[in-house]
Amino acid sequence: MTAGECVAARVWAAEPSGHIGGTWGAWLEPGNLAGVGRILLVLSGKGGVGKSTVSAELALALRHAGKKVGILDADLCGPSIPRMLRAQGRAVHQCDGGWVPVFVDPEKSIALMSVGFLLEKPDEAVVWRGPKKSALIKQFVRDVAWGPLDYLVVDTPPGTSDEHMATVEALRPYSCLGALVVTTPQAVAVGDVRRELTFCRKAGLQVIGVVENMSGFVCPHCTECTNVFSTGGGEELARHAGVPFLGSVPLDPTLARSLEEGGDFIQDFPKSPAFPALSAIAQKILEQTATTLS
Repeated sequence: MTAGECVAARVWAAEPSGHIGGTWGAWLEPGNLAGVGRILLVLSGKGGVGKSTVSAELALALRHAGKKVGILDADLCGPSIPRMLRAQGRAVHQCDGGWVPVFVDPEKSIALMSVGFLLEKPDEAVVWRGPKKSALIKQFVRDVAWGPLDYLVVDTPPGTSDEHMATVEALRPYSCLGALVVTTPQAVAVGDVRRELTFCRKAGLQVIGVVENMSGFVCPHCTECTNVFSTGGGEELARHAGVPFLGSVPLDPTLARSLEEGGDFIQDFPKSPAFPALSAIAQKILEQTATTLS
């Protein structure tokens, strides 16, 4: 059986289960995101800029700020969020209200849905054409019992592919929807991401701000910063587009190791060079969304 057939079989034959308790059950209605306060689309015009990294660390930072967070991993061809949050191999069950997302932590403060949970093996490829991918993304939006969330973070695929468009269209009816645009500093990346900002304008998406990832490498021994991929591109892009610049995240070996091991970087490495950058970005997002997505 191919990876696509495995996913399709699980989509239609997921076993019923009821791992729900407390007030969560009151929100289990298919297609109902009424319990979600704000939705953040993490976008970029290209791959390899670290959208999944920003999505995962933003979710952790928001959780440590006392928020309840959901993550929709809409990158069907590269579902990396489950590994980044140490949730690989977990099963997705069904209840009366739809699919129950995977809870990353015992407190159920981070809920996650990804096609990675529907594959029999983590290294299988989802070889589907656009319409089938779009249908699954719409099903993720419509049929997942997200429950009451302060934020739903959506990790999107690169560019303006079918999955990208399907995600935006499926979430468009919800008014508290904003875009977080990720770039790296070099001119080639900034040029591609500039087109993503044009897409946001055409799609009527409110841009919360721009994040520059991989912005220099801070030596762990002498703390000197080396601009491996140039510098300042993200800030210049934000200024040119007239949108907020939220901050720069440096290359950090401890962040890379934490993501590979599925650790909680925000909790485990408060003295890391990337920690203050990620914390400041999360705080700015909290402030921005409080006024622009209300």
